Amino acid sequence: MDSARWTSGRGGVSRGLLSLLAFHAVNEYYRLPWKPLVTAGLLAANTLIYLRPSFLDSLLPCIDEVWFNPHLILKNKDMKRFFLSAFYHIGESHLVYNMMSLLWKGIQLETSMGSSEFASMVVALLGMSQGITLLLAKSLLLFFDYERAYYSEYAVGFSGVLFAMKVVLNSQSENYTNVHGLIVPARHSAWAELILIQMFVPGVSFLGHLGGVLAGILYLKMKGSYSGSDPLTMIMRGLTGVLGWPLRFIMDMFRLRRRRIFGRGTIGESQTGNLSGIWSCLACTYDNPLWLRICEMCGTRRSSNGWLLRQVSRDSRDSRDLSLEELQRRRVERFG
Repeated sequence: MDSARWTSGRGGVSRGLLSLLAFHAVNEYYRLPWKPLVTAGLLAANTLIYLRPSFLDSLLPCIDEVWFNPHLILKNKDMKRFFLSAFYHIGESHLVYNMMSLLWKGIQLETSMGSSEFASMVVALLGMSQGITLLLAKSLLLFFDYERAYYSEYAVGFSGVLFAMKVVLNSQSENYTNVHGLIVPARHSAWAELILIQMFVPGVSFLGHLGGVLAGILYLKMKGSYSGSDPLTMIMRGLTGVLGWPLRFIMDMFRLRRRRIFGRGTIGESQTGNLSGIWSCLACTYDNPLWLRICEMCGTRRSSNGWLLRQVSRDSRDSRDLSLEELQRRRVERFG
């Protein structure tokens, strides 16, 4: 979250950062074999709210109506401020920094969790991070009479949710990561970033970011104590299925047309891959993860459009004729 005041009606003067964001997002999605739709929807929602195009301008509340202010939320029971403040940003740099972070974290989390579970997680993290921030601000007022800095603070931005996502993303990591030049264990990187941003970036909401970190920890605790699909995930699975169908249909039509034009003879053939994330090698029938482009067993290459092309060497024979011992020997040579 950012606690600085907005200085212009429609996001201020553009400095070209939005073009950089658009280029980076398109480039990332183009290279992905599976497109994370929920992440794309969140990017689009935050950006459209910031740009306020004419067809949405009359529908969207102005930023003065949605600032996250604990005093006004509790006094007026203002749920609009509670939920919508996360999707507003006070400037182009604020928006682009948050959306670049969302793009990186969202792609990784949605790819590993699936769209339905990822969507339910974002909803849960949004509610928990805002709720914890509200609770912290009220507690500081009640127990320490600390009103001005936090209870009456105005803040907006998606960074509270992003801090929570960072906690979830790195919860099982044993690696180290670079946080603004400081090498720290990845699982503690959210705490390091919380402190460093507060020290060196003016006008940020410490309580909003802290609420996000605590929300991520709480989500992991709740997730660990509950087995099976929670009701929110089941609802999100249905919604993403319904909302994602038109986009999948358009993308399938585009791929079909592209194959007919550039297909290299693939018209009429059946696709080898399946929807479970596994593709079967035509040469040795070995099942490989969808993210692999080369068969682990025999070295047969899968082309980018999903069809299988054999990786040929000058003195190699057809992989169909290889014995089991030869296939095992090649795999040992390839992967050790």
